[in-house]
Amino acid sequence: MLKSLYWRVNFFLKNRKSNRFLNRLGKDVKALIVETKNGVFAVDPADLEVGAKLREKGEYGISEINQISQLIDNQSSVLIVGAHIGSLAIPIANICAKLVAIEANPSNFKLLETNVKLNNTSNITLHNIAASNKKETIKFQLNTVNSGGSKRVPINNHYMYTYDNPEVIDVEAYSLDNYLSNNKFDLVLIDIEGSEHFAMQGMTDILSQTKTLIVEFLPHHITNVAGVKLADFLDNIPGHLKKLTIPSKNKTYPIDIGIVTLQQMFESGQGDDGIIFHN
Repeated sequence: MLKSLYWRVNFFLKNRKSNRFLNRLGKDVKALIVETKNGVFAVDPADLEVGAKLREKGEYGISEINQISQLIDNQSSVLIVGAHIGSLAIPIANICAKLVAIEANPSNFKLLETNVKLNNTSNITLHNIAASNKKETIKFQLNTVNSGGSKRVPINNHYMYTYDNPEVIDVEAYSLDNYLSNNKFDLVLIDIEGSEHFAMQGMTDILSQTKTLIVEFLPHHITNVAGVKLADFLDNIPGHLKKLTIPSKNKTYPIDIGIVTLQQMFESGQGDDGIIFHN
């Protein structure tokens, strides 16, 4: 009851703020250009998460970018699954040799293309597809208040995922082992709002060769979006990665102890924007 009330109040406040902002700008404004620590970005004025942070604070995810910069160098190849509008992908591309970016939301993808041009980033390859465990067409919902929260339609589609009445469209999805065949990546980052399980199932070859895997870990996504158990999610982690860093705890564990910690987090509903499997 309290959680339901929270989401209703949260949506009301965000939607009111968004509507007032959009009304001031005019209905024909599709994007705003902002200069930030991440680079120069076209952002959706309706987005009150990443877009709002870039507009109002002039930065987004700087600590995560700094952390990743310690894991790669100018010879590295990086894969980002769930690139959104490029706020992480573009600055990371500046410190590696090659970056491949996957983004399923077509509106986000248009902004991503624009932002790559705005920043004159030449070493990024972009793909407007969803990542899954096979070639398929999936139902995908386009959130607006938090465009980065767009996702495949969850198996248990709670109000927390639909509070802004997202449009549902068909999106083509692929196994990345097949779609990106003969590609090797030193670092793989996966943040796709609950579809991480399916994406990892479809990229076992890629993951078997990577040095570092960063993946969003949110218990409610694993349970409600993917509809699987924690053990199913963890079965996708390649065995050659023997350490686990959990940034929210500021700790690195041997993989066995790290898994126990994740189990405890899962049971208590604790998440992390990007847990890091490495050696």
